[in-house]
Amino acid sequence: MDNSEKIDILSCSFEELESEILSMGEKAFRAKQIYEWLHTRKVNDFAQMSNISAQLKTKLNEKFCIKSLKIKKRLVSKIDNTVKYLYGLPDGESIETVLMEYKHGNSLCVSTQVGCRMGCRFCASTIAGWVRNLLPSEMLLQIYETERDSGRRVDSVVLMGIGEPLDNFDNVIKFLKILNSDGNGMSLRHLSLSTCGQVDKIRELAKLRLAVTLSVSLHAATDEKRSEIMPINRRYPLSELMSACDDYFSITGRRISFEYSLIEGVNDTDESADELIALLRGKNCHINLIPVNEVKERGFKKSRSVERFRARLEKAGLNATVRRTLGADISAACGQLRREFKE
Repeated sequence: MDNSEKIDILSCSFEELESEILSMGEKAFRAKQIYEWLHTRKVNDFAQMSNISAQLKTKLNEKFCIKSLKIKKRLVSKIDNTVKYLYGLPDGESIETVLMEYKHGNSLCVSTQVGCRMGCRFCASTIAGWVRNLLPSEMLLQIYETERDSGRRVDSVVLMGIGEPLDNFDNVIKFLKILNSDGNGMSLRHLSLSTCGQVDKIRELAKLRLAVTLSVSLHAATDEKRSEIMPINRRYPLSELMSACDDYFSITGRRISFEYSLIEGVNDTDESADELIALLRGKNCHINLIPVNEVKERGFKKSRSVERFRARLEKAGLNATVRRTLGADISAACGQLRREFKE
């Protein structure tokens, strides 16, 4: 049996693995041992499981496969120690993962899809379109392989890489639950999920009460402006998005972070700031201002009014900060390395 016909063991929840192990005639405690080898010690071969018998290892190899990612390219910033990986998937596709170093620890930016179908006009990830969703194992492996290669522990995760996480809802939720399970144990309070505004899925996520921090890509504060740069707004206008965000905070108690990429002459004027103030005033939220990443195919330029824009928001009583730019010397923004490799 080749790997395509075997069960992807890293995508199995503990309950699913236990059920499979019991169906093989093994004791339930074996599932816990195997799960710990996979998600605590993070081995990539059944042969490394020293407290598992040779007979069981053979049975596991016959039924399951442990997927892996291949490092196609690794770029290390000389400025701030940021590491950008281009990982190759088993089917020949590739994704990007970025390891960032902060005072509070190491944070990993993880991709959730190969490509993206959201069509945001300033984003490099969506230019070549959507190819497929990533499996839970392929999201977990971005963490495991990065830790193995870098020798650095990942302390927090941001789902802000290639793809729209809520467009791959079921696989992302399963990934989160495995990441938060006893065998792995990362608190979901250390995880942020970024969305362009899929209102129906925001509401589904809220009902799960996973304590995930929600980051909403806003980028404009009127329907007219937002629809021009973010097609999702035509389906879910700002009134519906804000209502879903209010409900998310009410249900989970987790403050929303609004991402706002400042584009020269598009959304960085005093008028745009006042529109943002009117939209968000009184909400328990944080505004993360981001100088837009310049993508050659798009023609958008970084704003020269970032500090003025921030000061105007703060004067109005809104909590706003400018995101620190990391990995500037290695083009660490999403989608650029994958695009270069494909070309």
